Amino acid sequence: MGAPPALFEPLTIRGLTIPNRVVVSPMCMYSANADGRPDDWHIVHLGSRAAGGAGLVFTEATAVLPTGRITPGDLGLWDDGQIRPHRRLADAIRRHGAVPGMQLAHSGRKGGRSRPWEGNAPLPAESWGRLLAPSAVPFKPEWRTPTAMTTGDMERIIEAFGSAARRAHEAGYEVLEGHFAHGYLMHQFLSPLSNRREDEYGGSLENRARFPLAVVRAIRAAWPAELPLFIRLSLVDWAPGGIDLDETIQVAAWFAAEGVDLIDGTSSAVVPGERVPERPLYHLEMISELRARSGIRTAAVGRIRTTEEAAAALSSGGADLVFIGRAMLQDAYWARRAARELGADNLVEVPIQYRRSTQHLA
Repeated sequence: MGAPPALFEPLTIRGLTIPNRVVVSPMCMYSANADGRPDDWHIVHLGSRAAGGAGLVFTEATAVLPTGRITPGDLGLWDDGQIRPHRRLADAIRRHGAVPGMQLAHSGRKGGRSRPWEGNAPLPAESWGRLLAPSAVPFKPEWRTPTAMTTGDMERIIEAFGSAARRAHEAGYEVLEGHFAHGYLMHQFLSPLSNRREDEYGGSLENRARFPLAVVRAIRAAWPAELPLFIRLSLVDWAPGGIDLDETIQVAAWFAAEGVDLIDGTSSAVVPGERVPERPLYHLEMISELRARSGIRTAAVGRIRTTEEAAAALSSGGADLVFIGRAMLQDAYWARRAARELGADNLVEVPIQYRRSTQHLA
């Protein structure tokens, strides 16, 4: 019998083995309770994708502070009272065959909005609170202007990420990812398009990375040494004057030195009007270079829809995992279908209740 397809080989990072390389990417659903807690909707949504054969299933971006949410519908983990409903969600993912993962985030200047289907409108400061960012520059002219962060603000957010990491472990999640991309707070610090500071947190790459690195240290210190830590990192800004791949590779090397195990390489959304070449595998060449030059593991993400595209990401040698997003929203059983297409049905466990569907009936 030949070797299994790469897409369905296990991957061990630190003390954790992920059963295959198919990952349900973190995707905002804007459907949490008002206090940031997951409910039955999240159990069904993520549990079905675990039963569908994915090896690792992530929650959506989960805010470390109430004002760090994008919308009132975002998940949160800023309070110990949120641990119990998250434990129920993590247990459901695990019970249905996947490793449960959590993505931690702070929206920065892109927070305080109504849900997309409610108009994506700014919420009033008196009900939401301050928006924080590296500089007092709004994402768009018509959006709310954030407050430039003080060192005290930074210290509170660093502590919030560390506390949320502790809660994530208590809730039973086994992989943690920091969201440092898509124009949210950590990306806002890293990108010169949004970071206009003139102190030790702005200007040079070393200065712009100072606060994100402090957040990484706080997460890693609170997260068990035997469990993996990923970072979702924007590889480039698709606009003049933005962060470039050489800078990102240096940042990835700094993160690796602080105990980060994998870079989930993506891009875009730090400023309006970016020219993004959205096509299947459009990040693959960049993450392959990042992997080769920094030595850190990488994941492929972005417009990956078919089995062939996912398999190509792994066979290229440029990625260790494949994050599937929108295709998973269309097909909760994407991983099982991919296994059939690759002749690897036996490598994806089918729930016992469903197994008769795989047998020829008399």
